[in-house]
Amino acid sequence: MSSLMLSMEALKKIDREIAKYPTDKKQSAVMSALAIAQDEKGWLATETMDFIANYLEMPAIAVYEVATFYNMYNLKPIGKYKLTVCTNLPCALSGSNQTVDYLKKKLDIGFNETTVDGLFTLKEGECMGACGDAPVLLVNNKRMCSFMTEDQIDKLLEELKR
Repeated sequence: MSSLMLSMEALKKIDREIAKYPTDKKQSAVMSALAIAQDEKGWLATETMDFIANYLEMPAIAVYEVATFYNMYNLKPIGKYKLTVCTNLPCALSGSNQTVDYLKKKLDIGFNETTVDGLFTLKEGECMGACGDAPVLLVNNKRMCSFMTEDQIDKLLEELKR
């Protein structure tokens, strides 16, 4: 398998994650390795997951199990910005259903769809641990946005389009 599947910079980041665990437990770095690979590639193709499995010396099926269990991993190409809205009960009671409806209308897409310009993909998320800030959404798994009113959504979308 080619060592060029990921850049040297990405491999160094993965090696730093591996170093956090005992030498015989390098597979413990699988979640970090997948996140690093996804940051570089944009999504996790089977070949990328196979490379991670080989690099961490673990069965490919174990990597697939992790990648398919957590919704932060993209198993197919997505838009430049993934907007994940928490729809669990506390957020729903605080307006996340209206947030979702507004985003669907504004972007003209549903959950797991990408806008025609390739900019936005809309995802439904599980609890993000910020119930008091509801409704919340994550941008690309890294930036949490709180109290997402229609005005806040409009501002966010305009900012991301720049």
